Formats: sequence, C-alpha cells, structure tokens
Amino acid sequence: MDPRARPFRSVLYIPGSKDRALDKARGLPVDAIIFDLEDAVAVEEKPAARTLLAETLKAGGYGSRFRIVRVNGFDTPWGRDDVAAIAGAGADAVLLPKVETTAQLDDLAAAIPDVPLWAMMETPKGILNAAALAAHPRLEGFVMGTNDLAKELGCRFRPDRLALMTSLTHCLLAARAHGIVAVDGVYNAFKDEAGLTAECAQGRDLGFDGKTLIHPAQIAVANAAFAPTEAEIELARRQIAAFQEAERAGQGVAVVDGRIVENLHIVTARETLAKAAAIAELEAV
Repeated sequence: MDPRARPFRSVLYIPGSKDRALDKARGLPVDAIIFDLEDAVAVEEKPAARTLLAETLKAGGYGSRFRIVRVNGFDTPWGRDDVAAIAGAGADAVLLPKVETTAQLDDLAAAIPDVPLWAMMETPKGILNAAALAAHPRLEGFVMGTNDLAKELGCRFRPDRLALMTSLTHCLLAARAHGIVAVDGVYNAFKDEAGLTAECAQGRDLGFDGKTLIHPAQIAVANAAFAPTEAEIELARRQIAAFQEAERAGQGVAVVDGRIVENLHIVTARETLAKAAAIAELEAV
C-alpha cells in the first residue's frame, strides 16, 4: 500500500532494546510502529539495541504494520551506526530526530538510499523550516515531537495545547502542501483515557493522519478517533449518490440533508470511503 494512502491512525513507540516489547508488538492492532533507538534506549544499551532491532526486523512477523525506525541523530556517536545496522533489515522508513535543515535529510538519504525518510518536528528551527523539509524528495512523513518542542518553547501545558497550535498547524500546512503524512505528538498521561480521547479528537479535527502513542492501552482510542465514523461513511455514500443523480439531470450541485453538495465535497467523500476501505484492508490481514 502507498504510504501516503495507507492509514496511520495509531503509531506506537517501542523501545528497540526491549526484546519482549518487540515481540508483543507483533500482535498489537496498530497501524504503524516506531522502533526507537533514540530516547527510549539508554546510552550503554545503544549498540546492543541496534543489533537486536536489526535481527528482529529481519525475522519479521509484523504483518501489515508500517515499520519505522527512529535512529539517533548524526550529531551523536550512534546515528550512523544505527543506520548501517538497519539498512536491508526490512524497515519501511527511517525517522530522524530533531530535523532542522534539508542538509540533515540529504546526509541521511546518502547513508540509506533505499528507504523512505521521516522527520521528527520538535525544535523551533525545524518548525520554521517545515515547508522546505516537506518538499525534500525523499521525505514521506512528519512526526510531531511535542514534548521536546514544548521544552524548547518554554511553554506551559494546557489541555487545549494553545501554545503548540502555531507549530502544529504550520507543520500540517507544509505536509499537505507536499503530500506527506503528518502524525500528531504523544499524550503522556497514558491512563487518562478521557484526556487522550479529547486530544485525539483535536488532532483529527486539525487534520492529522494519526497519533503517536506511548502505551498499548492508547491504541483503541486513537484507532477510533482517526477512522471515519459509520455516520461519516454513510453520509459520503449519500453525497456521492445524490451528486451523480444531479449530474445525470444536468445540474452541477446536489442537496443532502439541507446542505449544498458540490464537486469538492465529492472529493472529500471519496477520500472518506477510500480511507475506510484501506483500514478494512489492514485489519483483515
């Protein structure tokens, strides 16, 4: 499935150093996994973690789950060795932390020429350069690093994420302008289902493709929030049918539930049905 067309409702971080967690992830109902060699792995464990992860990816068993590896930055002692270890291991993408310039993406692209690139958006400079980064020919996805970004901005936590809104929407604009995936940041209170539900709803309303997660308990909420509802699917079908009937009658617009339906609404309706079909395809595997 084309990465730009497939669902990314739930994107779960898994430490690359934890054998049991890596194995358990094979059975979790997530759309994608970020196998983390950066923040989730202690310094003394990094060499062993990259070896374990490469062997795990080669062993397979992750089915239709999209496999993203977050390596350490190339400004650390571990980044280049991480990339060398996972090259050819079967990753669907490699995720670089704290991306700020296209030169960083060029450097990563040269190190691993046959794997799509994703970028962590988590610094003020990176956010300001989002449009240039999204236009990079090898880049296929943004992941919002809201914890690091909040630290860099010096902002306070608010349930409405007001202080982060400019950064979130700026990256979304860049992603949509260049046709790449955009995944929202994590919700730290993994036992707070109500809070997670609200933040997922906000992310979906803004236009994100899905949510990064820190615990399997968050998967069901994200999958539900970023999937079309039955009501949305039913409305999309009725809009398409009504518009087709209007076209047969020589008219350029239709009316559904008292609202005008034009061609732009039909584009959205077809995208809704395509997303629902893609989700069904993934869940059937």
